[in-house]
Amino acid sequence: MAHHKSALKRIRQTVKQNLRNRPLRTNLRTAIKRFRELLETGETEQIKSGYVKVQQTIDKAVSKGILHAKTGARQKSRLMQAANKKLA
Repeated sequence: MAHHKSALKRIRQTVKQNLRNRPLRTNLRTAIKRFRELLETGETEQIKSGYVKVQQTIDKAVSKGILHAKTGARQKSRLMQAANKKLA
């Protein structure tokens, strides 16, 4: 267990940040999972609207600091490639 005041404060801050970030991270993972399921069974219009939703979720996670900007860009790119392959 930490003994320094600064270390104790960092522990308190980390707990708060984890509680704040966990639902956002969960929503992100769920949105990506649902979009991948949509790719398997969905129609063209559903895939297009689903991509817009998952893109918004990824952008929100990047802006909140849950994901690094390049990680978000990579995920969006890969999801778009998968969607284009399905739509072609």
